[in-house]
Amino acid sequence: MSTPTAPRSNPTAVTHEVTNQAPPLTGHDAADDAVLLEGVRREGAEWHLEELHRFGRYVGSEEAQHWADQANRHEPELRTHDRFGHRIDEVEFHPAYHALMDASVSAGLAGAAWADERPGAHVARAGGFMLATMLEQGHLCPVSMTYAVVPALRRSPDLAKTYEPLLTGRVYEPGLSTPAAKRGLLAGMGMTEKQGGTDVRANTTAAVEQADGTWRLRGHKWFTSAPMNDLFLVLAQSPGGLSCFLVPRVLPDGSRNTFRIQRLKDKLGNRSNASSEPEFDDTVAWLVGGEGKGVRTIIDMVTMTRLDCVLGSAAGTRAALAQAAHHARHRSVFGVELIEQPLMRNVLADLSLESEAATTLALRLAGAADRAHRGDAGERAFLRLATAIGKYWVCKRQPVAVAEALECLGGNGYDEASGMPRLYREAPLNGIWEGSGNVNALDMLRALTREPESLEALSAEIGAATGADARLDAAWRELRAELARPEDAQLRARRVVERAALVLQGSLLVRHAPAAVADAFCASRLAGDRGLAFGTLPAGTDFAALLGRLPA
Repeated sequence: MSTPTAPRSNPTAVTHEVTNQAPPLTGHDAADDAVLLEGVRREGAEWHLEELHRFGRYVGSEEAQHWADQANRHEPELRTHDRFGHRIDEVEFHPAYHALMDASVSAGLAGAAWADERPGAHVARAGGFMLATMLEQGHLCPVSMTYAVVPALRRSPDLAKTYEPLLTGRVYEPGLSTPAAKRGLLAGMGMTEKQGGTDVRANTTAAVEQADGTWRLRGHKWFTSAPMNDLFLVLAQSPGGLSCFLVPRVLPDGSRNTFRIQRLKDKLGNRSNASSEPEFDDTVAWLVGGEGKGVRTIIDMVTMTRLDCVLGSAAGTRAALAQAAHHARHRSVFGVELIEQPLMRNVLADLSLESEAATTLALRLAGAADRAHRGDAGERAFLRLATAIGKYWVCKRQPVAVAEALECLGGNGYDEASGMPRLYREAPLNGIWEGSGNVNALDMLRALTREPESLEALSAEIGAATGADARLDAAWRELRAELARPEDAQLRARRVVERAALVLQGSLLVRHAPAAVADAFCASRLAGDRGLAFGTLPAGTDFAALLGRLPA
C-alpha cells in the first residue's frame, strides 16, 4: 500500500500583487503648506521660514514618525519605589519620547520665545508648535506648560530671576536633580482637585507659611500632567485666600520635595504623556504673585495654554486632512483617482475650508499674543476675548473633522498602523484641557461684561472687513444684536460664541485668503448654504481652488 503524497504549496506563487495602496506619507517637508506659511509670514515671523522648513523636514521624516508611534505604543510607567523600598515617585518613558522632547525643546517650542526680542518670536514658536503637533501631540503637554509658566512666574521677580533663564533655554535635560544644576527646566501646573474640577476655588489643598518665608502644602491634585517636570505652579488655600505656589520636585539643597505620585491616569488618548495624581504632604513651596491672588496669577499661564489648545487643534485637524488628501491622491476607485471623484472632492474641499479657517484664526491669536506681550494694549484686549472664542470653536470642531478625514481612508484609516486612530483619540483633548466648552463660553461672557475694551477690539478686527462681503456684513449685524441682549445670556452662550467664531473667521478669510476660499466660507458657514456634515458644499463652489489649498 503506497503512502499518499502530502500536498505542497508553492512558496513562489503570487496570489495577487499589492496595488492601489497609498505609499506612507514620509520623507516630505510638513511645512510645505501654503496656509501655514502665509499665516506665519502675515503675523510677523517671515524671518523664521527657513528654520520652519528645516523643522518641517524633521516632522515629515520616517525616523520622527517612528518615534511618534513608539512613544504611544510604549506608555509611561510609574515607579513609586526603588528595589530597596525607598520612595522615588518617578515615571519612566520610552527613548522615543525623549527623542521627541529633545527635538521640540531644541527647536525653541518651550520657553525660548520669551527670551527672543525679535518681533514675531511667539508666532515663530506657534508655527513650530503646530508642526510638532502634527507629528505627535502627547509630548507637547510639558512643552506647552513650560512656555505658559513664564508670564505667571514674572509676578514674583525673585523667582523669575532664578528660574526663567533655564525655562527659556533650548536644552532638554530629563531626570530629577537640583534645578540650578540643570541646563534646562520644564514646568507644569496643578489646579484641579476631585471635589472641584473647574471650580478651583473649591480646592482644599492647604498652605501654611513658615518662619523662613517658605510655605508647606498638604493636599491631593486630581490632574497634574508631566509629573517628571522640574517645577509646578500649584493652587492652594492660604489664610489670605486661594494662592499660587511654586513647587520644585527637587529642593535647592538637592533633597527630594514631597511629591507622591499616587497613580497615572488611564486616558482615552495622549498616551505618550503621563498625567498623574500627586499628593502633597509637608511639601515645600514658594508663594507666587501675592497671597489670595492665586487665580489672577495662574490665569496668565492658563491664557497661554489655551492659545496652545487652539494651535494644537488647528494642527491636529490639518494633520488628519493631510493624510486624507495623500490617500485620495494615490487611490483609484472605479478607474478614477479618488481625489477626482466629485463627492470626495466636496468632502476634501469642505475639510480644507474648515482647516484653513482654524489655522488662520490660530495664527492670528499667536500674532496678537506676540504684540500684546510687547505692549500693544489693543492686541491684549483682542486676545482676551478672541482666545476664549477660538478655544471654544476650533477645539470643538477638531473631533468631527478628524473623524471625517479618517473616513476618507475607509478601513485603512481604522487600522492602527495608519496613524489615524491616534489622531482621533487625541482630538477631544484640547476641548477639555484648560476649560471645557462651557467654561470658555462663559469666559466669553465674563470678558464682555468686565472688559468692554475686549469687545471694542473684536469689533475693530471684524469691522476691518466691512463691505467686502454682504453675507459677512449681515452675520456681523446679527451677532452684534445677540451680544447686546442681556437676557438668558448663559443659556445662549454656546450659540453666541459659535457665531462669534464663524464671523471672526469669515472676517480673517475675506481679508487674507484667496477669494474662492472666502466666498465658500461665507456661503457655507455664514449664509448656511450647506448641510450638517462635511462634503455638502453647493455645486457652484470653486472646488479646484479649495483643493489647491490642501497640504502637500
